[in-house]
Amino acid sequence: MKWIKRFVAVIIGLPVALVIIWGMYQAFGMYVNHNATREQTRTLQMNLESEISDIEIISVYSETGNTSGTGNHVDCLSLITFSTEMEEKEIEARMSRYYVFDDRSCYVSKTEDGHYNIYINTSAPFEDNIEGH
Repeated sequence: MKWIKRFVAVIIGLPVALVIIWGMYQAFGMYVNHNATREQTRTLQMNLESEISDIEIISVYSETGNTSGTGNHVDCLSLITFSTEMEEKEIEARMSRYYVFDDRSCYVSKTEDGHYNIYINTSAPFEDNIEGH
C-alpha cells in the first residue's frame, strides 16, 4: 500500500515540479532579456556621447518584448532622441564603427522638431521567452 501512495505522490508531484522549473526558467530569461536591453541602451548612449561632441540627449527609451507584434519572439529596443548640429549622414558615418545601419533594425531619422532619433532593435538572448508571446 505504501508504494501506491508514493507512486501517486510522484505522479502528482512531477507535473507540479516541471511547471515550477519552467516558470523559473522563464523568469530567468526575462531577467536576462531586460538586462540585455538596459546594456544595449546604455552602450548606445555612451557611443553617441563619445562620437558626437555637441550632443544633447533629449530622451532615452527602451523596451523588451515583442516590439513588432508579429510572431513569438523577444526584441531589445533602444531609442534615443538627441540634438546636434551634425547631419544625418555624418551621424551614421560616426556610429557605423559600432552599428550596421539597415533602415529596419538600426537607423537614424530626423524628427519634425529638428532632433534626431537613433533606433536599434536586436533579438533578445532568450528570444523564445514567454514575454514575446
